[in-house]
Amino acid sequence: MKIALFGYGKMGKMIEHVAISRKHEIVAKIDVDSDQPDYNNIDVAIDFSMPNAAFKNIKACIENNVPVISGTTGWLENYDKAIALCEEKNGAFIYASNFSLGVNVFFELNEYLAKMMNNLKDYKIALEEIHHTQKLDAPSGTAITIAEGVISNSDFNAWELDGKDATKIPITSKRIGTTPGTHTVAYENEIDSIEIKHTAHNRQGFALGAVIAAEWIYGKTGVFSMKDVLNLG
Repeated sequence: MKIALFGYGKMGKMIEHVAISRKHEIVAKIDVDSDQPDYNNIDVAIDFSMPNAAFKNIKACIENNVPVISGTTGWLENYDKAIALCEEKNGAFIYASNFSLGVNVFFELNEYLAKMMNNLKDYKIALEEIHHTQKLDAPSGTAITIAEGVISNSDFNAWELDGKDATKIPITSKRIGTTPGTHTVAYENEIDSIEIKHTAHNRQGFALGAVIAAEWIYGKTGVFSMKDVLNLG
């Protein structure tokens, strides 16, 4: 496939490496102040840009009939607009807060565990995420997805960053060194603790998942998720 990269930072470069290793061609690398690419020469676009650029990139791809994969976080106030545009233009779009294959299995485990724990009111839930010091948003998009998974399978209806409100899921965000990403969901009472945890050892898993999603969406139309890509749930 001919792939365009929107955002050519650390993730963009790693996606390029993975894509080339899987016999794809990178035909455009769009970063700050770059000219717009030739959309007629693109099979699929992968967006790992900045929050203030993501919706513009996604919109341009959909309007030019290019399937687009986005892993940028911090732009979701415009998510509904992207979905509406994709449906209007009969385009193809996948957004994921995290494209790691392991994390998406973790999302499913989290929802299943939340459903089982919902009637065990003695247990208190806590969610923690740790990332590198250059990460701009907090909590991470992955942590928000995890919290939303609990909400959809429990009596909780909201999450709160560093919160003390017992009716909301508390999320703790830490920024430590070069940590690629660690997410933990814990349930605890006076008797015992139950914990599930995902630890990324490097960024390669995120890049591989994004390329696999790009391969999967090519030739399709619609709004999809990694559940569709991996046939989960």
